[in-house]
Amino acid sequence: MSTTRRTALVAGLFYLLTFVSIPTLVLYEPARATDFVLGAGGTTGVLWGAFLEVLVGLAGIGTAIALYPVVRRQQEGLALGFVATRSLEAAMIFTGVASLLALVALRHDLGATAGAGADRSALLAIGASHVATYDWAFTLGQSLMPGLNALLLGTLLYRSHLVPRALPLIGLVGAPIHLTAVVLTMFGVVDRVGTVALVAALPIAVWEFSLGVYLVVKGFRETELTPGQAPLAAPPVAVPVG
Repeated sequence: MSTTRRTALVAGLFYLLTFVSIPTLVLYEPARATDFVLGAGGTTGVLWGAFLEVLVGLAGIGTAIALYPVVRRQQEGLALGFVATRSLEAAMIFTGVASLLALVALRHDLGATAGAGADRSALLAIGASHVATYDWAFTLGQSLMPGLNALLLGTLLYRSHLVPRALPLIGLVGAPIHLTAVVLTMFGVVDRVGTVALVAALPIAVWEFSLGVYLVVKGFRETELTPGQAPLAAPPVAVPVG
């Protein structure tokens, strides 16, 4: 297996791994209960959801690291931008996970004292603030960043012909729609998990999943560098003397 094929395979597997967090929509439901911090519901699902999201954050960084040596030959600035947005996305994911894990820890620490004079309203407010922190970290990380990722990587792959142009075109068309929905969510115009937001996010999900499948099954296409981009330096050739 060539180095380029191996790179495509690794990047594709990382992309597919980013979809393992889908069950968190259900796993985090107990944490959203008003009295979760007081001991209502279980913590097992929340812990599993946090574990899956940590995997997603690491896989996101993995996609950027795996693809950078290939796509930087097309346009290094965009390639660096993709690494930066992927890393920032992971940082926001970890921020949200840390907030929920702190909520679980608070629940355990205060469980024994909640019924012995602890201020119930204060505990409920603290619990709600942890959930709100997760929601905004999700909005800025797993909602906003994928749209920017699609613009950057989609542009690189569309120009380079490394994959069929139909694939990055999905991301390039879907990114403005998705980013518009994210901005509307931030201003409270649409619900964060409402129909509008979910429909707007669908093209980005299709783009990332289809890219992952294509890279695993087919790998990169053989292509020349885009005009104006020099190839990687070739190793020196020994010249016989005499």
